[in-house]
Amino acid sequence: MADTPWLGDTCSLVDAFRAGDRSPVEELEASLAAIDASTLNCFSFLDPERALDRARSADVQQPFGGVPIGVKELDKVAGWPDTEASLIYADRVATYNSTKVDRLLGDGGVVPVGLTTASEFGGLNISITKLNGITHNPWTNGRTAGGSSGGSSSAVAGGLVTISTAGDGGGSIRIPAAFNGLVGMKGTAGRIPRGPHTMISPLTVVTGCVSRSVRDVCRWYDVTSGYDMRDPYSLPKIEGWERDLGSFLDGLQGKRIAVLPDLCGSAVVRSEVADLVRESTELLAKVTGLELVDGINVAIPEMGVEWAFGNLAGLAAEVGDLWPGCKDDLTMEIAFGMTMAKDYYNLDMAGQAELKRTACNEAIASMFDDVDFIVCATNPDVAFPAEVSINTRVGDLTVGIENNLALTGPFNLVGNPACSVPIGTLPSTDGGSSALPVGMQIVGRHHADQLVLDLALALERERPWPLVAPGAPI
Repeated sequence: MADTPWLGDTCSLVDAFRAGDRSPVEELEASLAAIDASTLNCFSFLDPERALDRARSADVQQPFGGVPIGVKELDKVAGWPDTEASLIYADRVATYNSTKVDRLLGDGGVVPVGLTTASEFGGLNISITKLNGITHNPWTNGRTAGGSSGGSSSAVAGGLVTISTAGDGGGSIRIPAAFNGLVGMKGTAGRIPRGPHTMISPLTVVTGCVSRSVRDVCRWYDVTSGYDMRDPYSLPKIEGWERDLGSFLDGLQGKRIAVLPDLCGSAVVRSEVADLVRESTELLAKVTGLELVDGINVAIPEMGVEWAFGNLAGLAAEVGDLWPGCKDDLTMEIAFGMTMAKDYYNLDMAGQAELKRTACNEAIASMFDDVDFIVCATNPDVAFPAEVSINTRVGDLTVGIENNLALTGPFNLVGNPACSVPIGTLPSTDGGSSALPVGMQIVGRHHADQLVLDLALALERERPWPLVAPGAPI
């Protein structure tokens, strides 16, 4: 048995399988042992028997043949818990697979290990639930792993599995990826289908993965992307994401890129984070021939409580008659939001939310009238203490849900592709001495996913990042 799980990226693990240097069963056993010993609290459910059966019969010629993966607990795997990370569904079991899970199991050949923790109903960008407790950041135990794909990110950066499913309705791939030093790609809306039983509204949610390398994302897209009838807004399949990675770099010379660390004042960003974003963008421009553009100053409207309340409509429909009896079983923020929405949300607020969404789309479109790419911070600062939930002062910044969401959420509202990549580390400003990851968000026009990924690759080549947290597996 291997001493630890594979600490490289997923593609290199498959290469090791094919070369006979490692076996799927050996890798699975190493992952299960590391998960058992971990203090991260990033898995909420394990299925070692099913995983072992798949590992024994794995075809390593498949794209992810034999690779142990984590599955975010908001995804569905038939026969596994279907909790939505909530106490109110603690005993519910999934009766079908998510479309992407079917594709990963079929064409991909993965070995699903278990469910990774998430925020309740995916509603918050932190890692705390009543069902699972607190999930920790492997760079420093006691720091947040972000959310809602916090467990997935913690597991991958913590050296427990090399890749995990993730989803992003307002930053839930990119925020935890940045806090944990990973790659987090939110594709153009519809790139990977969300079915079956797709809830259409609010047209902000995309699915994907958190990974250690850009090429891992591309292989994931090769397996999972492409139209499916059960998601009527899913996009036609593009072939060759991994094959063509890097092939667009020669055509980037002369294209224009704007560096906007705080996204035109949308968030309060720590000055050292802003400096790293500027420095990394300047490096990116230098190696690709991109033209840096100054003077972009477009106000992106805040979506406000109208949007937040409207997003709870789907949850209210799902919870149904369980409300209000289930209120005490919900996390404080979800219970508060449901109470306020039930009491105050009305047709006028719904209309205002749509007007603001239109204004947001116009604002971002006007930016892309002048430039081809936008770069900003993914998070305003490094990972804050794990127990923080609502906005709280930590050091010189207000951290928590809203300040984080201000940098990522606009690109969910309008559907642009956006990729978070690690650009370095900084100590926290609240007394912690450990270095924690900083992420930078590269955003492109709709359907320019391949160009965004090529820019991420260019930065990865120039300034390689640690693939796992120091000391992983933890």
